[in-house]
Amino acid sequence: MMPLGDDNSLRKTTPIVTYILIALNILFFLLELSFGEEFIRKWAFVPQRFSTNPLADSPTLFTSMFMHAGWLHLASNMLYLWIFGDNIEDRLGKLKYLFFYLLSGIAATFAQFAFFPDSNLPNVGASGAIAGVLGAYILFFPGQKVKVLLGASLVPMPSLIVIGLWFLLQFVSGVGSFYSTQDTGGVAYMAHIGGFIAGIAVALVFRLTERNTPVS
Repeated sequence: MMPLGDDNSLRKTTPIVTYILIALNILFFLLELSFGEEFIRKWAFVPQRFSTNPLADSPTLFTSMFMHAGWLHLASNMLYLWIFGDNIEDRLGKLKYLFFYLLSGIAATFAQFAFFPDSNLPNVGASGAIAGVLGAYILFFPGQKVKVLLGASLVPMPSLIVIGLWFLLQFVSGVGSFYSTQDTGGVAYMAHIGGFIAGIAVALVFRLTERNTPVS
């Protein structure tokens, strides 16, 4: 079930920050292709290395969320960011949205780190930050129609179902990852789960703050 679009009829602003984030992800990936393994190892988040020297390795908390393991990884993440990010940017405003995105990405990285602190594998990808976007989306727009590809048909479905099923898959796969005895890499499910939960939590704080703000 692949999402291909959503209803943007109520969007009031141009999602400039989302466009910039997509451009940065593409730029970083091109740098990865140009400079190879050395660049990836230096700027990816490596849990074991972070455990040894967290202060020196702290920049990778940010750089790693703009890096990807391949074209398919990049394309799928940017598709989700393109579909869902603009609505959250429109809802929160540009500066709040940027803060929200980065915070979700960092929370996702620490969620993965908490469960696998001794891993020596480079962690890369915008998936954790985008999981935060999905969490906010399901909170702000639970009934919003998302166009998903089912077989050869494009079917509109409520975001609550589309994103809810996505999270269920991440949760089941994340639990299954604990039964693996090898540090073999692959999908960082705990980052997805952590980013999603952080996204809901931060979005909820923003919503409660808005309700408690007096209007003059």
